[in-house]
Amino acid sequence: MTGRIREEDIATVREKARIDDVVSQYVTLRNAGGGSQKGLCPFHDEKSPSFNVNPSRGFFHCFGCGEGGDVITFLMKIDALTFGEAVERLAEKVGVQLRREEGDVREERPKGPPRRRLVEAHLAAQSFYAEQLASPDALVARQFLAERGFDQSAAELFGVGFAPREGATLKNHLRQQGFSAEEMTVGGLIGPSGYDRFRGRLLWPIRDASGDTIGFGARRLFDDDRVEAKYLNTSETPIYKKSQVLYGIDLARREIGRASRAVIVEGYTDVMACHLAGVTTAVATCGTAFGDDHSRVLRRFLNDHEESRGEVIFTFDGDAAGQKAALRAFGGDQNFVSQTYVAVEPDGLDPCDLRIQKGDAAVRELVARRVPLYRFVLTNVVGKYDLDRADGRVDALREGARLVSSIRDRSKVDAFARELAGMVGVDVDEARAEVRRAANRRPGQEQRGGAAAAATTPEPQSRAAVPDLGDPRFAIERETLQLVIQHPMTIGRSTGDIGVNDFTHPTYRGVWELVAAAGGPGAGAGDPTWASRLRDAATDPAVSAVISALAVEPLKKEPDAAYVAEHVFRLLELTAARRIAAIKSRLQRTNPVEQPEEFNKMFGELAALEAHRRGLRDRLSGSAT
Repeated sequence: MTGRIREEDIATVREKARIDDVVSQYVTLRNAGGGSQKGLCPFHDEKSPSFNVNPSRGFFHCFGCGEGGDVITFLMKIDALTFGEAVERLAEKVGVQLRREEGDVREERPKGPPRRRLVEAHLAAQSFYAEQLASPDALVARQFLAERGFDQSAAELFGVGFAPREGATLKNHLRQQGFSAEEMTVGGLIGPSGYDRFRGRLLWPIRDASGDTIGFGARRLFDDDRVEAKYLNTSETPIYKKSQVLYGIDLARREIGRASRAVIVEGYTDVMACHLAGVTTAVATCGTAFGDDHSRVLRRFLNDHEESRGEVIFTFDGDAAGQKAALRAFGGDQNFVSQTYVAVEPDGLDPCDLRIQKGDAAVRELVARRVPLYRFVLTNVVGKYDLDRADGRVDALREGARLVSSIRDRSKVDAFARELAGMVGVDVDEARAEVRRAANRRPGQEQRGGAAAAATTPEPQSRAAVPDLGDPRFAIERETLQLVIQHPMTIGRSTGDIGVNDFTHPTYRGVWELVAAAGGPGAGAGDPTWASRLRDAATDPAVSAVISALAVEPLKKEPDAAYVAEHVFRLLELTAARRIAAIKSRLQRTNPVEQPEEFNKMFGELAALEAHRRGLRDRLSGSAT
């Protein structure tokens, strides 16, 4: 029987397999002086690099988690290999022919095919599929590629292939190559039924950082394909974990490390388009959302730590799905030390379509026009509201504050609060206060979670449109309407300046509209059925109900002239204050250099409103004496 690998051959493998070459396939290393290199540890999550490699000694050690060893130990730990599997893999790479001792002593192996055999089967499958792309049956596949601007050289660069439509073509081919049914099944190349996993589809090989093919992504081409899904990916296998795989990382990893930049796109063709256009740091997830495990993989190649100035750029569509994806990415933003950005094409084109329609330069410009991720997310949140309305600004500030309060990196909160204040058009201190209130309302677990949970569950529109009637913001409106309904003769002569826009709550506005339609408060003087008439005229149940409430609620005091004037002038002053805030908000969002006429006009309106407000305050203070 096969025995142990000879010790002298193991020593030869250790000598020839440079540890820095092997480690750099998983981690971006920088010179650390004294002949050592340093990077982020692949065995634990860290912000500052503590993982050291000494090529001359052939050892690695992490001062953060304590992991260490030689090149064989590293490969065993990083890819979950046995000692023998790690030696065999290294021997193959450095060209060492392994010999084994005679005898029946065998190395203990885990159950199932060894990793090496699964990888070899996938390499054989990739070569087979690539050959099939030139077959007559693959005409539709070649047309698909050509329509997207990918020629034969592009297909060869990315290893694109075609799976024949017959049920067991790959299976028979691999069997002739010496692979067992178990190896094909465990690796996900054939299904439990014994048929090829991918049939009649265009295929992209999915490779790990070292370049080993570990899975495939398959695109539907034919209408009679029994599987409706547009894309199929390899299922979870011992060598393929979709949450830890990034398509294109084998081609992009060195440039990611050199440039300290990674571009995250959404699909295989987008990765191809980016690389062919010169954006050679592009990668994509494989049939799943970008998650924490993907972040950890990417950080190792970015050399993502406090001393670096890296960038992670997400490309999303500008539609609702793209905004939702941006919120998810924002939820994991604190996984990176590097700055996070979003690149969105105004026309809504993904990188592949953009390259087809506008050329390679447009793809490069898309990435160059990136905007900070937090700004993109906050802009989308704030953009849902009418900022020219006071209640719109309040609601925008509240939702934006919930988003900002969810940020795990507390050092960024103040900067994001300032950005939110500028977007909404409110004072920075007001934004900070709202962020603090949002943080206090947030349960501890939710606060530690990502921002997406808070931002992707907005309040229903009906609740946002009709706030609580008892909200203190609307107290003057309610008390003024109490006077209108209970004492129309007393207040009647003072309401000439009051209009529907003085009521910001939609239900109270509805009450005033009924009053105005009935002829104003004076029309109710001496009419004992005044409240009933208003109620009967209401078509909105909420308005009808609040009229009943207003008619019976006790006033704070018996209304005299001073009490009436206090409410009327205060109501008018609040309207003036809202208009002032609205103009200030627009001024804050208007560039005086680019829009001088509009800016000056608003500035004049602001001065007039301030004078009007001072006059109301003077009348209010005069009525109190």
